[in-house]
Amino acid sequence: LPMSNGEQNTGSSAGFPYLIIGLVILCIGVYAEVERQKHRTLEGIFLAPAVVLLLLGITMFAVSFIGMVGSLRDNRTLLKMTSKNKLWILICLLLFQVLGITFSIFHSNIQEGIRHYYDDLDFKNILDFVQEKFSCCGGDEYKDWNVNQYHSCNGSGPLACGVPYTCCIKKVPGEVINTLCGFKTLEKERLQLVDVIHVRGCIHAVGLWFKDNFEVTFGIVCSLLLPQVRENSLSLTIIILRDLPTCPFPIITCRVMGDRHLLEHTCNPGLLCYIVPTSINSRL
Repeated sequence: LPMSNGEQNTGSSAGFPYLIIGLVILCIGVYAEVERQKHRTLEGIFLAPAVVLLLLGITMFAVSFIGMVGSLRDNRTLLKMTSKNKLWILICLLLFQVLGITFSIFHSNIQEGIRHYYDDLDFKNILDFVQEKFSCCGGDEYKDWNVNQYHSCNGSGPLACGVPYTCCIKKVPGEVINTLCGFKTLEKERLQLVDVIHVRGCIHAVGLWFKDNFEVTFGIVCSLLLPQVRENSLSLTIIILRDLPTCPFPIITCRVMGDRHLLEHTCNPGLLCYIVPTSINSRL
């Protein structure tokens, strides 16, 4: 039997907000990628922040859409697939965080990004934000900036053998930024720079942040996905119950007679079959 309109609306409306959110994220990702392609200079696809938005938007939209169609069409296969997909997303997120796959993927690309730091405004803005937000400098360490032609110690410009100002330690909040605060820092050792620039690499800094905030990150994702899993499971349960085979004798009375079981069928057709124990039946 099909679900009622109220049950269908409950299942479909539960996934509708996530469908809209996924669509919005997908549109933002498409727009960001189109704009990035106009000024693209890097080869590594993982350097593009739009890729993350595209993958997230596509995943949320696809999973939510499949779940809504499954609820509206009473399709058990689609609901099972939706629930499994969401559980797999949670599992992948856990493995993603624990194993640190992110850093192994981005490691080589960060080095390439530093090399073309002034050629790609998109990557430059991201790295500047990361260096200021996480109080870090470079990929593995501050000396990674030596691979950039403007910051290389073999260069001759004002930036030679230095680091960007976003690596510098701000001693007074709101003070005027000295864009040459990292001048000639690549020639010095770490202990000489502890009060001048951040010497810790951004890969390590971001990794520590993820470890410290793992519970918060995982909790946010669970709060988004688990309600969808619950609603899809509810819809699937309703469909399974309604798809149970009916029989002309809905109540099966079972009486035990030694080693033999005598089934007595009594009732009207059209209802689900179930077993009434002898002890209960005798009272009825």
